[in-house]
Amino acid sequence: MIETIKKYCNSLTEYSRYKTREVKIGDVPLGGNNPIRIQSMTITDTMNTIATVEQTIRMVEAGCEYVRITAPSINEARNLENIKKELRARGCTVPLIADIHFTPNAAELAARIVEKVRINPGNYVDKKKFEKFEYTDQEYQEELERIRERFTPLVKVCKEYGTAMRIGTNHGSLSDRIMNRFGDTPLGMVESALEFVRICEDLNYYSIVLSMKASNPQVMVQAYRLLIQKMEEEEMNYPLHIGVTEAGGGEDGRIKSAVGIGTLLEDGIGDTIRVSLTEDPEYEAPVAISLANRYKKRINHKQIKAITNIPIDPVIYKKRKSFEILGIGGNNVPVVVSDYSSRIISTQKDLTDIGYKYDKETDKWSLADTTADLIYLGKQNIDFNLPENLKLIIDYDEWKKLDSKKLRFPLFIKKNYLESKSRSDQINFLALKLDELDDELNIQIKNNDKLILIVDTDNAHGMAEQRRFFFELISQGIKNPVIIKRNYSNVSLEELRLYSSTDMGALLIDGLGDGVWLTAELRESKEEAKYVSKLLQAKETKEKFINRTLFGILQATRTRISKTEYIACPSCGRTLFDLQETTEMIRKRTEHLKGVKIAIMGCIVNGPGEMADADYGYVGSGIDKITLYRGKDIVKRSVQSSLAVNELIALIKEDGNWSDPSKSEIS
Repeated sequence: MIETIKKYCNSLTEYSRYKTREVKIGDVPLGGNNPIRIQSMTITDTMNTIATVEQTIRMVEAGCEYVRITAPSINEARNLENIKKELRARGCTVPLIADIHFTPNAAELAARIVEKVRINPGNYVDKKKFEKFEYTDQEYQEELERIRERFTPLVKVCKEYGTAMRIGTNHGSLSDRIMNRFGDTPLGMVESALEFVRICEDLNYYSIVLSMKASNPQVMVQAYRLLIQKMEEEEMNYPLHIGVTEAGGGEDGRIKSAVGIGTLLEDGIGDTIRVSLTEDPEYEAPVAISLANRYKKRINHKQIKAITNIPIDPVIYKKRKSFEILGIGGNNVPVVVSDYSSRIISTQKDLTDIGYKYDKETDKWSLADTTADLIYLGKQNIDFNLPENLKLIIDYDEWKKLDSKKLRFPLFIKKNYLESKSRSDQINFLALKLDELDDELNIQIKNNDKLILIVDTDNAHGMAEQRRFFFELISQGIKNPVIIKRNYSNVSLEELRLYSSTDMGALLIDGLGDGVWLTAELRESKEEAKYVSKLLQAKETKEKFINRTLFGILQATRTRISKTEYIACPSCGRTLFDLQETTEMIRKRTEHLKGVKIAIMGCIVNGPGEMADADYGYVGSGIDKITLYRGKDIVKRSVQSSLAVNELIALIKEDGNWSDPSKSEIS
């Protein structure tokens, strides 16, 4: 074991909420012993009072306990009073949050009206011109004094009116001063917020909520962990608002949000959630509620052996060292296992759902970018020719009876592995749970360089148990590849997507896992039946749904890139075009560009800042005007909206990153 890493949660093996101080936000307190709160943000024009009020009410009906409204200027801040009056007249008492970026005067006015203001320390007072130079200690201190002078009036207003404040750092909008001192890092994010917190504390103001958002879940998780470590050092305990910013929409947005938010919730971190989707805000709350509800009964889970020394650094990504067996483990991307043990495979067409398409005339297979690498057959076999890259996993008792074992490999359980005399000379798979590891087995595993482990769990706190399994392997010096397997029962398809993204994603973003395997027994209900019926009408089988989900999890954790990534902000009152429509239009034209990251931002606030590590940016800069970015550099300004997508594609082609849609073939 390495030296003990500073803690970032109560326990890595026993579920409990990380205790923070209580902050009153209207009549809905946050932190302390209160439940995880749900919130979202309106997408209406803040100057349109009735539209904003009616959307706020829909959000509350969907489950929002706080509603955030943008106030980009003094006029919008002033209109918050009209919005609040109309809401109260309609019997809606939800606490309101003003979202502020560049305008201190708007923040000071809003703080007199609403229950909470959110500021971004990267652009509230600080400079952001993408300038690169060294700050001397004196220059750095002078900047801090300037911030103190400009920020103090807001703090005093909040104290006077009993208004709470969220100091919300965004990964992509760190100031030049922070970037040059700390870099584009989680530490930079944390210090950006704590500089403002220290000013608040000097003024005896403590009604503070903190957030560390990023579009990359790995960066986001590391920043929150580091924030807690730093707060503990400075004897702070402010409640945490958690979320993945610019997650996008649809399935990808839900998976990415679950990976980031769920990873923190698993360790008891988080007092309020916002799921940021490029959709109407009333669709965000149910996703957040589904994520939060998992932990209402988590506390009584089966006991897991405690660990005090963490053999990984939780704030720096490093993949667990494993050796390679036929493309699995080592430096290879994680593999995907498709489970066909309960479905008969009779023809080549049955494999279409997991990315294999067979052409009978040419006798060739074509592969999609999201093609499963292995198939688990259980007790059955396949009697037709297979692609040479495909590996079949068959239960050991059936495997040993096969005449031909080409591309077919045995799956053992502990008992028959220890007793077996017949094993594959290429790959063997061994399914284990944490409590099955012992000294005798550890020695056998360590001495078998043809063995891949399948880590399974039936613990309600399954991610923590599987993480403990990995820690045990690391401590024993066992470097066999490990595939993460999860089975969920009595779940809806939406729950399956969110839960698996949480549990597998939490391990993958810490560098744990050489593959993923997912099975499920779906809940039978009228609502779920309707959903399943729609999938079937769209020729969407459970196997196809699971395969797509697994590749989505790998994409979200940046461990295996199989498609274009879209960093799309949720719309708000600042948005200058139809964000959902534009995102879908760009997606249709570019979704085949594997590994390219495209940011689609509704306004300049979310442009060069919050799109963070995108390769290209499509940013609203005025009515019917788009600014195009290469990374964080402006390439073209004031492009007409009707021409902007073509101009974006031309830019991608100019950089040599364009390719026409094609299919790879193997014989």
